[in-house]
Amino acid sequence: MSRALFVGRFQPFHMGHVLAIEEILRKHDHIIIIVGSARQHDTPENPFSVKERIEMLTRSLLARGIRHFEIDSIEDFNDDKLWTSAIRDAYKFDAVYSRNPWTLECFGRNGVSAKKHRLYHKRKYSGVEIRKRMAAGKGWRDLVPAEVHGFIINIKGEERVRRLLAKQS
Repeated sequence: MSRALFVGRFQPFHMGHVLAIEEILRKHDHIIIIVGSARQHDTPENPFSVKERIEMLTRSLLARGIRHFEIDSIEDFNDDKLWTSAIRDAYKFDAVYSRNPWTLECFGRNGVSAKKHRLYHKRKYSGVEIRKRMAAGKGWRDLVPAEVHGFIINIKGEERVRRLLAKQS
């Protein structure tokens, strides 16, 4: 069984992530999704908690009939080697997928096959763009899975993003 690792912050989980996961699962039998920056939340760049992000991912993937996945989180180590080693020690996988150059470099330097997944509409499917739209009260619903939109509305996440970005200004 071929296993892939996909690392991201998912702030929030959006349709670009869905497309990347579907792409990865066309090449591998199973995907391990690592939610990074686990302790980061309630900031303009990281408004959602790790628990909320895992919930967004789980709801979205199950709604699409995706079953061959596991989700976990990891804290920031501020040490490339320790971070990579912690993940390698905890999971068995054949390749790592990311768009983050730092993530690819960390794993590549440590002998892991590190690959860029396709980039899907970067200007549209971007956590930064989605958070900006939330803060401005502009349309963002079509940029995230329906399950994520409903979840964010239920937890008053749009208001949270608006408040956090207003504090930043």
